[in-house]
Amino acid sequence: MTKEQINALNQQFKDASPIELITFFLDKYEDKIALSSSLGAEDQVLTQMVTSIKSDASIFTLDTGRLFPETYDLIDRTSKKYKTNIQVYFPQPTAVEAMVKEKGINLFFDSIENRKQCCNTRKIEPLKRAFKGLDAWICGLRADQSVTRSEIQLIEWDENNNIVKINPLAFWSEQDVWDYIDEKGIPVNPLHKKGFPSIGCQPCTRAIMEGEDVRAGRWYWENPDTKECGLHKK
Repeated sequence: MTKEQINALNQQFKDASPIELITFFLDKYEDKIALSSSLGAEDQVLTQMVTSIKSDASIFTLDTGRLFPETYDLIDRTSKKYKTNIQVYFPQPTAVEAMVKEKGINLFFDSIENRKQCCNTRKIEPLKRAFKGLDAWICGLRADQSVTRSEIQLIEWDENNNIVKINPLAFWSEQDVWDYIDEKGIPVNPLHKKGFPSIGCQPCTRAIMEGEDVRAGRWYWENPDTKECGLHKK
């Protein structure tokens, strides 16, 4: 897609609902589009929306090998509730073994460089495999989640992966997300009620304190402007 086409689509759908946006792109790309889910609250909303439109829509998640037990349980509960098969992509074991052998099991605490290497090995490489054969992906980014996401659009061109990226909830508030979850009875990670608005790998995620940014608990030892794993790199 050209920049002009992206801009035109953003203008076309600026007042559309997430359901309308998702429906358009599921019809447009058919089997060449998938929802990438981290099992967070936003992605659970999108799972409900996507499966309500197309019951056999493609949904995948990344298992880094360091997730919370509650996240694994949610994968199972979600798959059963929506009668879907969430495809799980794992990191290459030899790459993980080599990384840990060289830098240790918790290398990510030692430097941003190490943390990004771990994210690349456990998340970015599996994501690239998940993208094979796809022309578009749907994800749950919201503009008010963090300073690194404040300028996102409904439709973007993912230059790093040469694929169209759709953010149906880009302009939703956190309250919008939870209102929809309550309305539709959507299963969510129980850690959300324990102060974890954003949930990633277990050692790299903590509960947040009152008044903190919703992503303050992710890579909590780093500055806010470095807190991305690379999945959503501009």
